[in-house]
Amino acid sequence: MAQSGAHGNMDITDQKATFHGFMSATVWTCGLLAQVVALLTLAFAIGAGWWAGFVAFVLIGVAIGASFKLSGVYWAMQVALWVLLTLGGLIVPALTAG
Repeated sequence: MAQSGAHGNMDITDQKATFHGFMSATVWTCGLLAQVVALLTLAFAIGAGWWAGFVAFVLIGVAIGASFKLSGVYWAMQVALWVLLTLGGLIVPALTAG
């Protein structure tokens, strides 16, 4: 039941923190999905190659991180993904060439 005469006096810090966490998770998830779709589309569906997809992956990650002013954890995750994708782009062709 609503409190009468107490409009705007409720402590909403927990709700604000929950909403902030939800929005952060949504931005991270949607951004990562966009990156993966661009990478796989360019690398396999269009046939532009792994490195073209990798460049799109990096550019989308940088654009999302800069436009939403995301934290250092986001950038650390991006760099880790970039390193893993670079290693994969170098190792897999070397293994399949022989």
